Amino acid sequence: MYKDIDEKVIIDRDCEATLIPFGNKITLKKGEEGHITQALGGSYTVMIRGNLVRIEGKDADVIGKTPEVEPWMKEIKPDGRVNEQSVWDAMKTCYDPEIPVNVVDLGLIYSCDISDEESGGSFVDIKMTLTAPGCGMGDMIASEVKQKVAGVPGTSDVRVELVWDPPWDRDMITESARLQLGML
Repeated sequence: MYKDIDEKVIIDRDCEATLIPFGNKITLKKGEEGHITQALGGSYTVMIRGNLVRIEGKDADVIGKTPEVEPWMKEIKPDGRVNEQSVWDAMKTCYDPEIPVNVVDLGLIYSCDISDEESGGSFVDIKMTLTAPGCGMGDMIASEVKQKVAGVPGTSDVRVELVWDPPWDRDMITESARLQLGML
């Protein structure tokens, strides 16, 4: 759920964060003050020292929050395969930290193919793009997609490939996301 907020926070302990939009890792120090600007997909975008940073959900306690439980998990299919809707639901919990729309509704997911593994479970092969080729957060966003999909019951392996053809454009955003962003 999107939370449009400007909540003041004080960092409770030293914590690693990701500098937006460059993707560099930095250490936030205990006692630093900031403002939460976005809370989506279990992670937090916080303005600290004049910069936006992303704090992962596992470190939510550092700003006085409780990590969210993943609501998108569905039962594994009786044949041991992954539930495809759960894969899509998992991807819908991944966000660009600067845009309050998930990667699916932004049109960043080009394909999601699921195949059976001989050893059991399912291999999930995802092709996705970014809003801009030079996006410093690209590896982090792709890694988050991989990590969340890997957590879906029945998933034995995940590959996320960044592709640039066709180039992403605003027409790929869903109508509901365009409405949310004020583009309609």
